[in-house]
Amino acid sequence: MTMRAWVVAPDGRPGLVRTDRPVPTPGPSELLVRVHVCGVCRTDLHLALHELAPRRAGTVPGHEVVGRVHEVGADVRGFASGDRVGVAWLRSTCGRCRWCRRGAENLCPYSTYTGWDADGGYADYLTVPAAFAYALPDHPPESAEDDETAPLLCAGIIGYRALRRAQLPPGGRLGIYGFGASAHITAQIALAQGAEVHVLTRDEPARALALRLGAASAGPATAAPPVPLDAAVLFAPVGDLVPVALAALSPGGTLAVAGIHLSDVPVLDYQRHLFRERTLTSVTANTRADGEELLALAPRLGVRPQVLTYDFEDASRALSDLEAGRFTGAAVIAVAGT
Repeated sequence: MTMRAWVVAPDGRPGLVRTDRPVPTPGPSELLVRVHVCGVCRTDLHLALHELAPRRAGTVPGHEVVGRVHEVGADVRGFASGDRVGVAWLRSTCGRCRWCRRGAENLCPYSTYTGWDADGGYADYLTVPAAFAYALPDHPPESAEDDETAPLLCAGIIGYRALRRAQLPPGGRLGIYGFGASAHITAQIALAQGAEVHVLTRDEPARALALRLGAASAGPATAAPPVPLDAAVLFAPVGDLVPVALAALSPGGTLAVAGIHLSDVPVLDYQRHLFRERTLTSVTANTRADGEELLALAPRLGVRPQVLTYDFEDASRALSDLEAGRFTGAAVIAVAGT
């Protein structure tokens, strides 16, 4: 049996190539998942542009997957055919290294990733280790529910982890630099928890969305916010914004850089950017606990991603639109039924 798939173009050429492949066979500890929806993540774009080197030839990108279990490996317990599941970026860890043992599995040197080390969700089917699949509530009809859930599985999880890494105090002032899929989810979480949010981004439609969601202000990415910030998260993959965001922090503030890819950071001035106990930190992937917490928290806080849905055959256009900034919020690819 064959399936449709999009793969990263070979030989360093940018873009995706549409192909047909055999449906994968799950291993003893894996699930075979029929993909219903796959979110469009900026990491997919970095892979397609070879800014993030694919780890294998012909990689199928995509790691914000909502679907149904189609087949269960012989050793799997706790999942059955037909279960609704989510598949995220983190695919496996060793479970034995010092990072795994202390609960920091996102730093495991032997970790693997969906849509990078193994084929992802820009296809009709994918496999996932059952231990790294998220059991999701059964909410038919799937169309709208799956579309809104998919972005939570990376954009939401990473934004949630970045928000925690930024050490925002209760009721504090949060700056968000860049306002794409992850940022607009993170803003909703922060606002629901009582933060004052200030968005700084180059795109006017994104600034308008931020204000609609409840941000106190929205201005250009390089502008100074109207008030000093207690914390900030940099989502835009633009290293030039690191000193800009650090300079906007109050004493004791923290800037968390959320992306897997960032252009070069300019030289920092110690007195202006770091003195008075300002902190610069990064975010690396996520733990399964991050995902479980976010998936439970989002519905309680009323977090609802703004989603644009593309047909499966338009996956390449979805990445082009992401690169060009042609939509606000998040995008997903509808795989099943197209």
